[in-house]
Amino acid sequence: MKNIALAMALITGFSVAAQPIVTPDQLYGNLFHEVQMQRIFPDGKTFVDCTPKRPVKDIMYDYGLQKGPNMNLKKFVADNFNLPVTPQLNYVTQEKDVVMHIQNLWSVLKREPNSISPAGGKGASSLLPLPHPYIVPGGRFREIYYWDSYFTMLGLKESGEVQTIENMIDNFAYLIQTYGHIPNGNRSYYVSRSQPPFFALMVELLAGIKGKDVYKKYLPALLKEYQYWMRGSDSVTTGNAKFAVVKLGKDEILNRYWDDNATPRQESYREDMLTADTFAMNKMMTMRFASQQAADKMRRQLRSNAFRHLRAGAASGWDFSTRWFADGEHIHSIETTNIIPVDLNSLLYQLEVVIARAYQLSGVQAQSTAFLKKANKRALLINKYCWNKTLGYYADYHFANQTQLERITAAGMFPFALLPMQALEGKMAIAKTVLQNHLLKDGGVLTTPVSSHQQWDAPNGWAPLQWMSIWALDRNNEKALAKDIAQRWCQLNVAVFMRTGKLMEKYNVVNTQLDAGGGEYPSQDGFGWTNGVLLALMKKYGITQ
Repeated sequence: MKNIALAMALITGFSVAAQPIVTPDQLYGNLFHEVQMQRIFPDGKTFVDCTPKRPVKDIMYDYGLQKGPNMNLKKFVADNFNLPVTPQLNYVTQEKDVVMHIQNLWSVLKREPNSISPAGGKGASSLLPLPHPYIVPGGRFREIYYWDSYFTMLGLKESGEVQTIENMIDNFAYLIQTYGHIPNGNRSYYVSRSQPPFFALMVELLAGIKGKDVYKKYLPALLKEYQYWMRGSDSVTTGNAKFAVVKLGKDEILNRYWDDNATPRQESYREDMLTADTFAMNKMMTMRFASQQAADKMRRQLRSNAFRHLRAGAASGWDFSTRWFADGEHIHSIETTNIIPVDLNSLLYQLEVVIARAYQLSGVQAQSTAFLKKANKRALLINKYCWNKTLGYYADYHFANQTQLERITAAGMFPFALLPMQALEGKMAIAKTVLQNHLLKDGGVLTTPVSSHQQWDAPNGWAPLQWMSIWALDRNNEKALAKDIAQRWCQLNVAVFMRTGKLMEKYNVVNTQLDAGGGEYPSQDGFGWTNGVLLALMKKYGITQ
C-alpha cells in the first residue's frame, strides 16, 4: 500500500497526506439549517458553494447574538458571504457553427488548479483543491464531476485537448489517493459518495491516444478505486450487503450504489428533509407503537434510511428516476440501496478488465489472471441476475426481495457496450426490439419510458446514455440503428443550439420542440458532456450541422 501511495504522489505531484474534510453543516450548524429550510436561495446548492467574507468563528458569534424571530436572515447571509461566481450568465454566443461554439466553450468551462485559502479560514470553502486544470459541466455545476468527465473527454479528444484529458485523469488519481475514491465532485459535501466508475474507461481513452504505458501509470489508482468499491467483500455474509457490496450466494458478489452518510444531502437539504418526512410517515401509518419514545425512534431510523437512499440515488448519477422508487411513481418510496444496478456492475466488470490489462503490461501475470477471473465471474453474475428473459432485456435486480425488476431503462444497454461478446450471444437481437419499442423517440433514446416529474425519466434524454446505447448497438453489429440514433440526437442538439444559442444538460427527446424539465433545479446549459458526445458523434458518423 505504501508503494501505491508513493506512485500516486508521483502522478499527481501532491503530497500523499490525507486532507481533512469540513462540510458546510459542520461549519455553520443551525445557521446552515435555517438558511436551507427557509430557502434564502431558491437553489440549495448556492449556500454550500458560498465562501465567508470573514473568519467563520466571527460570523457564528454574531449569528448567535442576532438569531431570533426578528432576525433578517437574508441580509445576514448577504453581509457575511460571497455568492458563488458563474463566469457568465449563460453560455450563449452569436456563433452559428456548433463545433466552433464548443471549441470556444472549453476555455469558458476550464478551471485552473486551486489551492483554497478563503477569508473564512481553513475548510471554509467547500471546494476541494486539485493540482491540475480541469473542465466543469457549466451553470450551477462549478466543480469537476466524476462520470460527466468521461463524456466531456470524448469531445476534448476531438478538439485535440489531450493535455486537458491527462490533467483531468491526474486530478482523479489525486482524489483517489487523497480520499480513497473519486468523489461525486470536488466539494467537501460530495466526499461521502462516488459516481458511476468511469475512471477505467478514461484510462483506456488516454491509452488509445498516448500508448500502453498509460495503463501502467494509473494501475495504483485503478487498484485503489477497486478497493473502495469492494470494501466489505471479505466480511459480508450471504444474503446481506455491506457498503457498496452485496453477497447474493456463495462466492457471488455484485455491487450497489452507496453513500457513507445517512443525512440530508447538503446541496438539496430542504428537499431531502421533506422527502424523508413523507417516507417515514407513509411507512409508520401501518405500524403500532408501545410508546411515543418507540415511535420517535422508528421515525428517526426511517428518515435515516430515506436519506441513505437519496444519497445513493445521487451516487448513481440518476438523481432522480422512478427506476429507484418502490412504487414506480413517488420519490418518497425511494429504495436505491436495495437495488443491484446493471450499469454499475457492467462498469465494474470493465474496471476489473482494465486492471488485468495494466498488470499484464507491468509483467505481473498472476495478478492479471486473477483479475480476469474476477471479471469473468462478474459477467456470469450479471447475466444470471440482470438478464430478464421475460423482458428480453437487461434490468436491475432487487436483492432485498430477490426479484428482477420489470423496468426498462437505458441502463440495460451498458452490458452490450462492456461485457465480453460471448456473454451477449443472441441477446442483442431481442433487446434491440425492446429499445425500439420502448425507448427510441424522435430525438434519441429515453432514460426510462415512465413520464414523471423526475429529470431521469421521460420525456428526457441525456448525452451519456445516448453514447452508451450507440456504442452498444455498434459493437453488436447493429450499426444502422446506432447511426440512426446518433443522427436523431445530433439533429436535436443542433436544432436547440440554432434556436437558443445554447447546448443543454438534457433534452426532451419526445417532443423536440419543447425544453427538458423535471428535477430539483432548472435545466442548465454549458454543457460538458453534451459538448463531448456531440463532437464525438459528429466525427464518428460524419454528421454535419
